Order: sequence, then structure tokens, then C-alpha cells
Amino acid sequence: MGRVALVTGGSRGIGAAIAKKLKEDGCDVAATYGGNDEAAAAFTAETGIKTYKWSVGDYEACKAGVAQIEADLGPVDILVNNAGITRDAPFHRMTPEQWHQVIDTNLTGVFNMTHNVWGGMRERKFGRIVTISSINGQKGQFAQANYSASKAGDIGFTKSLAQEGARAGITVNIVAPGYINTEMMSTIPEKVMNEVILPQIPVGRLGEAEEIARCVAFLASDDAGFVTGSTLSANGGQYLT
Repeated sequence: MGRVALVTGGSRGIGAAIAKKLKEDGCDVAATYGGNDEAAAAFTAETGIKTYKWSVGDYEACKAGVAQIEADLGPVDILVNNAGITRDAPFHRMTPEQWHQVIDTNLTGVFNMTHNVWGGMRERKFGRIVTISSINGQKGQFAQANYSASKAGDIGFTKSLAQEGARAGITVNIVAPGYINTEMMSTIPEKVMNEVILPQIPVGRLGEAEEIARCVAFLASDDAGFVTGSTLSANGGQYLT
């Protein structure tokens, strides 16, 4: 049996690619999802990776969900905080609901999930936590005050927690993707893609979900034991820090 890996938002897009890569690398993988039952069923049928449904914004649901996964597969060794949402609007039009929905999922959700595996990792003196932030958490983005704040918060959370986990054998890191070729990007008009987005990316293309998955797989591996509190930027050179 391999290490047990839990990937939130793991049945579609970047999360699905991460879950598949970790399974390929020998992990016993569980994936969570928030609402799309059909996509989750199709993902499980394709990969054999079991999916679990709950909102990462609900602490008690996270607690119960982690307990179920650990009963099914064993203690969680690797947590990938990938679940995230957007509710974009210029700030003068942004509603409190749009703000709280994004913060509750993208930032509080990272607390909820991490808090429910942290104790076990400390006891076992091993853990890998990788959170998917965003280029927009590093540089900000118009009409994404909520999203950018949540993703920047994930980076601060990670830097702090890395210091707490270091002596317990737990590494805590960030992967910050740029524009990735997922279902969300397919809705962008071709003219906007070719004339606005791609010219901003020095490598001249979108990233692929599998490229982000490989970044996560490295940080989750035994080879990355000396890497903690780091942000791995995978954005094709679009934003350099």
C-alpha cells in the first residue's frame, strides 16, 4: 500500500490531473467534490479513484469526511487543497455573499481540511500539504478582490504553518498556477485568448493540468523533504517573483 493522498476538488480539471498523477505514483487516492455528481461518477469509473462529496467550507463536514476516508484507506499522509471557486465582480459591485462564498471555500476551506489532518500528521511525524493558490494571489486581478485575497491568504497560511510543521516532519507548500488549459478557459473567446491572454505569457501557450500535477507530485514526494514554506510558480513566465 502506498501513502494515502486526499485531493479536494479532485474530480475535475487540475484536481483530477493531480489525483491521477498521485495514483500513478503509487498513492492510495481519495478525491472530494462539492456538487457535480455526474462528473464525479465518471471520474471514478475512469480512474477507480473513489470520490467523496462535501463542502470544504463546512468544518464539521470536513471532519466527518476525513474520518470516513481514513476508515476506508488509512491515515492521510498527503493533503492537496485544490478546491476553489470564483465569484468575480468589480469591487463596487461585489456583494458580501460573493466575498464570503469565495473566502469560505478558498481560504477557510484550506483551514478546515488542514486542521482535520494536522494532528494525525504530527503524531506520525510525517505529512505533505500542498495548496493550489494562483498567479492572481501573487499579483492581484481586476474584479477578483475576493479570489485574489483568498489565494494570497493561502500563501500566508502556508508560510506560517510550514514553520510549525517542520520539526514534526510535515512540509507545507504552494503551487501557484497561471493560465491553465481547463474547461474554464475553453469559454474564453478565441480573439481574447489570442490577442489578450497569450501575449502576456512568455512561453506563448497555456499550461496543462498535467504540468501542475507534476509540480504537486514532486512536493508530495519523499524527495521534497527539504522544501517547505515555498511557492512554486507555474505560469510560463507571466509573473516573476
